Amino acid sequence: MTKDEKYSIAKWAMEHALNSGAQQARVSISNNNSSQIEVRDEKIDKLEEANRNSMRINLYVDNKFSRIATNRLNNKEELGRFIEEAIAGTRYLSEDEFRTLPQPELYYKGGGADLKTVDHGFASVDPQQKISHAFAIEKEVLGKDKRVISVTATYNDEMSGSVMVASNGFEGDRENSYYSLRASVSVKSGEARPQGSWRESSINHNDLIKEGVGEQALKKALDKLGQKKIQSGTMPMILENRQAGRTLRPLIEALNGSSIQQKNSFLIGMEGEKIGSDLLTIVDDPFIVSGRGSRLFDGEGLATKKRAIIDQGVLKGYYIDTYYGKKLEMEPTSGSTTNLVFKPGDKDLLGLIASMDRGILVTGFNGGNSNGSTGDFSYGIEGFLVENGKLSQPVSEMNITGNFKQVWKDLVAVGNDVYTGSSWRLPSLVFDNIEFSGI
Repeated sequence: MTKDEKYSIAKWAMEHALNSGAQQARVSISNNNSSQIEVRDEKIDKLEEANRNSMRINLYVDNKFSRIATNRLNNKEELGRFIEEAIAGTRYLSEDEFRTLPQPELYYKGGGADLKTVDHGFASVDPQQKISHAFAIEKEVLGKDKRVISVTATYNDEMSGSVMVASNGFEGDRENSYYSLRASVSVKSGEARPQGSWRESSINHNDLIKEGVGEQALKKALDKLGQKKIQSGTMPMILENRQAGRTLRPLIEALNGSSIQQKNSFLIGMEGEKIGSDLLTIVDDPFIVSGRGSRLFDGEGLATKKRAIIDQGVLKGYYIDTYYGKKLEMEPTSGSTTNLVFKPGDKDLLGLIASMDRGILVTGFNGGNSNGSTGDFSYGIEGFLVENGKLSQPVSEMNITGNFKQVWKDLVAVGNDVYTGSSWRLPSLVFDNIEFSGI
């Protein structure tokens, strides 16, 4: 479906909703093309391709609200009945005075820079080439170590495009592409069967790292041989950059308007207050060229803005959409993140390790939970004991516990090894005074 075709259907559906009794409406139409190839035992174990079109409509009817979706877009008569029935059903819902479209002056008005979030050569990538990528990853592992039990190599890609129109004046569209290669390796040593994995991803096929993925996964698995618990205690923790999002997520969730309104946030009323150490600086930047989270408008059509979220430990702003902005009497800022950019330090991971007398490098999490209203958390971890600036023992089956209100104040060092394979661009982090539970 072309962009013009999507706009045509979206505008027709919006007008039909208004003519059928809705006072306001917002319509989004998206298409998604994807493929997945999984290789195991030198054979293709899975080969999937999908091409999906869908429509989502927000209906505002007599101070009542509903959201409907369908993938049956070819028959306007049938689609019209679907919308009419949804409007009739919406009238049975409870009134909610806070449900409205955003103020038009907050919308993205067009003319923004090309953020280069799509690979226009997506359709030209040969299917055989995709299969070859997966087999090449597997080949990096096979025969390299007699302890290898299994290898799974996976290629994924996805191309998506969407248009959105709203009855009070918004029109916008965007496209995104994504490629990834992943390897997962299991090895055996006695009764243990540790597993290691590695993934590389990119927006453009030409930029995708296609070598070393299997080798890195094998190394991750072999490095875990001999894992064990160590003595419980309070010590520093280095959090590897690819794992840093696990501790940041509860902090960002606590900044969400829904969490604040529902009293499920440990950061209520903390704007302008110190919530972390001076090393904690995070900027939400939607305009990074080829950034994973780059966009000119959010899911409501609000124009995105580059803004500081936390500056030297001081909370600068929340994530507030139109609905919760009205309920909380706060200005909308957008209800979701774009590219979260953590201000880096001056040492790489090896440098952070070298500067530590004794602590634990965390390279993975194994379950756990956090309490959004209090900030308390408990997570299972695995990684390595650090002694005298070197990795001395792989560890597992240990837990960390604490409270995020204190943990971020105990951030004592930040790496320069920013991981750019995610919309959350995080470096390795060092926290002091972490409670580790083991023996």
